[in-house]
Amino acid sequence: MVSGTLYTYPENFRAYKALIAAKYASANVKVDPTFVFGETNKTDSFLKKFPSGKVPAFESSDGKCLQDGNAIAYYVSNDQLRGKNEFEKAQIMQWICFAESDILPASCAWVFPILGIVQYDKKSFDRSKEDTKANLTILNAYLLTRTYLVGERISLADISVACNLLHLYTHVLEPEFRKPFANVNRWFTTIVNQPNFREVVGEVKLCTKAAEVDPKKFQQHSAGKSAGKDKKEKKEDKKDKKHPAPKKEKEPEPEEELDAAEAALAAEPKSKDPFDSLPKGTFNMDDYKRCYSNEDESKSIPYFWEKFDPENYSIWFGEYKYNDELTKVFMSCNLITGMFQRLDKMRKQAFASVCLFGTDNDSSISGIWVWRGQELVFPLSPDWQIDYETYDWKKLDPSSEETKKLVQQYFSWSGADKKGRKFNQGKIFK
Repeated sequence: MVSGTLYTYPENFRAYKALIAAKYASANVKVDPTFVFGETNKTDSFLKKFPSGKVPAFESSDGKCLQDGNAIAYYVSNDQLRGKNEFEKAQIMQWICFAESDILPASCAWVFPILGIVQYDKKSFDRSKEDTKANLTILNAYLLTRTYLVGERISLADISVACNLLHLYTHVLEPEFRKPFANVNRWFTTIVNQPNFREVVGEVKLCTKAAEVDPKKFQQHSAGKSAGKDKKEKKEDKKDKKHPAPKKEKEPEPEEELDAAEAALAAEPKSKDPFDSLPKGTFNMDDYKRCYSNEDESKSIPYFWEKFDPENYSIWFGEYKYNDELTKVFMSCNLITGMFQRLDKMRKQAFASVCLFGTDNDSSISGIWVWRGQELVFPLSPDWQIDYETYDWKKLDPSSEETKKLVQQYFSWSGADKKGRKFNQGKIFK
């Protein structure tokens, strides 16, 4: 198992790649807590190991030294992340190159002027939006029938591309812009919500409104750097051998300034729970979930109808629109799981049983959903809008016999869909 020390500043998306890969591979990679960018990486001892002075930089426990986030990520990975055969390895390399040569330049050209790191240039700024659309279009078509970029599990391709898309998704890809790219949105939110990813990066909040260019930010950045330089030069002029040398001023690279600006923009008040504005009613969702988990359907389903509050809660039927495009059963199940993960904050006030009917290359996805309120709930929060438009939604009448039959079928995981495909497996959102 690989072990060693990673040198980086906080929230460096390039370093994220190595740290996430290390989590998957159970590699013992620790970030040096004493590292100070602009100081540590300028010392002779650091430059002897890492001549460019750039970070992230990695030193293994047996003295091997590497620079570049992708290279370090590859070294600390396992065979699953690197690819199981030569073709998969080549595919992974292809997507890493795409992330670096196509996605990242467009991201920097769009995001950096907004954060004041580089001066705004209308031509390159507008071009970056078109380049981003082109990149997302390529990804969207590729991910139409795939859960991951290479193979059937997460690889370095997913990690690298997702990390290079982070600034776009958190700063400028507002809901209307990303709407045409449903497959990419599904894949991205699936990746960033994986436990190993979240453990390194934390919760990734999707952009709700694209940030705009403010010329004052660049002026402030430029003035701050000039002032720091002047101050440093004056200190150098006044140096006296009788006094200790003054501490060098830190001059961050653009990546570091970007991360600092990103952290400041992300420090917004937490949004209220969209359900807070709705009447609470008498139906205790937690109580029913306990009943469903601990009792047989012969008891839990009658208990549901006994406790259900039709005035303040509603029942919905959701059917996947693109059943004809479903292929392998395990991939279809991943679609359901991914949607559940992205709706995690809905769990307290919602319950669902979603079923897959049929077999490989002949299947369908549909489910019964119950939530607080009488309207379709997904538009209440941008975080809930990734998947719902890929489903047809129908509000059910809780007093009708047809609804009661559907609830019985889906809550007990039985029967067949409207085309006669038999129940295969189900998943519960609770």
